[in-house]
Amino acid sequence: MGTFPFHRHAAMPRTTPHRATILQVAREAGVSKTSVSRYFSDERARLSRDMQSRIASAARRLSYHPNQMARGLKGGRSQLIGMLVADIRNPFSVAVMHGVEQACRERGFSLLVCNTDNDPAQEREHLALLASYRVEGLVINAAGQPSRELRALAAQGTPLVLLDRMLSDFEADVVGLDNTQTIDMALDHLRQQGYDNVLYLSEPVAQASSRQARLKHFEQRLADDPTLRGEAHSLALAEDNRLQDVIAGFLSQASGSAPAILCGNGNVTLAVAHALQARGARLGEIGLLGIDELEWCNLVGPGITTLAQPTDAIGRAAVHNLLQRLEEPQRQAPPKRTHYQARLILRGSTCRPNTPDQYDSVSQERP
Repeated sequence: MGTFPFHRHAAMPRTTPHRATILQVAREAGVSKTSVSRYFSDERARLSRDMQSRIASAARRLSYHPNQMARGLKGGRSQLIGMLVADIRNPFSVAVMHGVEQACRERGFSLLVCNTDNDPAQEREHLALLASYRVEGLVINAAGQPSRELRALAAQGTPLVLLDRMLSDFEADVVGLDNTQTIDMALDHLRQQGYDNVLYLSEPVAQASSRQARLKHFEQRLADDPTLRGEAHSLALAEDNRLQDVIAGFLSQASGSAPAILCGNGNVTLAVAHALQARGARLGEIGLLGIDELEWCNLVGPGITTLAQPTDAIGRAAVHNLLQRLEEPQRQAPPKRTHYQARLILRGSTCRPNTPDQYDSVSQERP
């Protein structure tokens, strides 16, 4: 029987790629370790342009990246901003996150994002994790009532900004949409288009102050205007049968009126669009208006009219407020409320057939 040769290299352990050190960068650039440390900190301006250029070139050649966590532990600054998102699958959350990240990057900060999946227990765990990373500020889209944990962070000097949702027992800066004005814009537009019977649909409102505010003002408008008929429901979107039943019930009793459905956010708009499609309903004959602009809204039938939130501005404002608090830690300014106006994007879903205000499938915007 033949034998097989033994290859030594086959048994050698795998090696871990070598990570360049600050000392190697200093030697490569012909400068001291202190100079390299200054280059990768707020003291870069103390170095000559020639020295900065040599350090930058050496770092590129060696693929050196400073350990920001170690630097933060040493100097008391992590250069990290934390963001707690209630539902990262929500298009609103993703869009605002982009604005937050852009603003952080422009100011020399990195963004650390945690998704709670609307679970208050996960929210508490993520808050503890973000505290352990010594984030310098926190943007929080609350899923529960984490007031105790937020008070502990605030007591440590961590600035906080509440995104979209307020907490009943914790005061902080709030950035989000003007929910009362948004409902007014939606109902005023539907009335102008000839719709006189409106079904308002929302996801569960229990832990979301923005949803509560929208629902409350919708009900107030119905109470104040006897010429406007309507009803409101909050429901979990996973309950597909219930959504179909609610829509079917509304349309069956809307005979003799011009019915429309107002969706409380993008997730609801998507679910309702599917439900109406399954019924073979024609958009426009049944009005459809959604709060939050989604990329696919101009692709469905004649297009879906939306009230778009200025998500980029909201995200940037949250970071601006955080850094303003961070730069002036001794200034005890009262909490700020920064509320933005939605922008109407008019499409065919709110254009009734055979009316003077009929539009084709081309999207049209109104400020």
